[in-house]
Amino acid sequence: MDISYPPQAEEFRQRVREFLKVNLPQDWRGTGALDKGEVAEFTKRWRRTLYENNLLALPWPKEYGGAGLSSLEQVVLSEEFVRRGVPFGGSNDQFGIQMVGNTLITWGTEEQKRHFLPRILSGEDLWCQGYSEPNAGSDLANVGTKAVLDGELWVINGQKIWTSAGHLANWIFVLARTDTQVEKHKGISFLLVPMDQAGVEVRPIRMMSGESEFNEVFFTDAVTARDNVVGQPGDGWAVAMTLLGYERGEGAATLPIRFRMELDRLIEMAKESGASKDPLIRQRLAWCYGKVEIMRYLGLRTLSGFLNGKTPGPESSVSKLYWSEYHKVVTELAVDILGSKALTPIGRVPSTAFRTDDPGAPNSSMSWVTTFLNARAGTIYAGTSQIQKNILAEMVLGLPKEPRVVSG
Repeated sequence: MDISYPPQAEEFRQRVREFLKVNLPQDWRGTGALDKGEVAEFTKRWRRTLYENNLLALPWPKEYGGAGLSSLEQVVLSEEFVRRGVPFGGSNDQFGIQMVGNTLITWGTEEQKRHFLPRILSGEDLWCQGYSEPNAGSDLANVGTKAVLDGELWVINGQKIWTSAGHLANWIFVLARTDTQVEKHKGISFLLVPMDQAGVEVRPIRMMSGESEFNEVFFTDAVTARDNVVGQPGDGWAVAMTLLGYERGEGAATLPIRFRMELDRLIEMAKESGASKDPLIRQRLAWCYGKVEIMRYLGLRTLSGFLNGKTPGPESSVSKLYWSEYHKVVTELAVDILGSKALTPIGRVPSTAFRTDDPGAPNSSMSWVTTFLNARAGTIYAGTSQIQKNILAEMVLGLPKEPRVVSG
């Protein structure tokens, strides 16, 4: 199997390396060498630099502010950015660029694309996701948040939960029930809602790591324009599945790069502590190495679909299931390597609770324990492992659906 990149991708790699050379200090060691406050300030400046150099949304069409390149160039960019320890964008760009931006390119009207896509790239609009509810997590089609059309406005009432980066956003894409007289999958609409209004309240949720990276959001007669529905009213489930495909699929080719960097740090820590002399630890490290390499090949398979113009579908659940279950195991190994040090972690808190810190940071027990505490959440958010298995079984393998319990 030849997995070498074509010449145009390697030419782009040289362009990226030259960009990094010009725009980073000569003594740059990665964001891990900065304290947490400095990371936030650097990320803000860095995102502006990426925007000015058209490096935020490489695969987007040029007419909407993208670079008109392929997903392969996006992978090359990720490889080089991980190697130098710089972020791909801002804290809300996963929701704005990767998720709702790509979904608008697929489903949006021309007016929606022309209005929202440039504002997403400029950072004027910061997005978050309004999907899960207290009674609609894994069963997403059970959403109870309602939207009623009143003249030229949708009036929204209800609650969303686990809203990552919601405290930083000024827009939220919301799944809301707009028709209660049809089957639950058919009565949902996908709405774009401004958060800077009296009818939207954001409350932070404290994680066991001590951070508050997600929130619950309450809508009390919140409003959005009639035209801020993506697709037609009632198309929300199909639009939502497209967005979830982008959420799970686009990261398939880039996440393995981050996980390989993380594993390299763990191997380094095992060598420094002497734990690598234990044959059982070495065996577990080898298992993790094999899993990361398999993850890489799975990502390249997904990437080949993008390069052939394929929109991500239910098969993207393979990547989400794989990386989330892997991350739980590798962080457990990290705690075992730390031993008693994991009971009283010290050192630098990672810049995000979702992974160990970037290159340049000391290999601290605090960094690994924080990531360990959050790794379990990876098997729950963006669809639980059980839901991913059901999707793959029913929608990819064509196996019979689970029996439904008839209510009443």
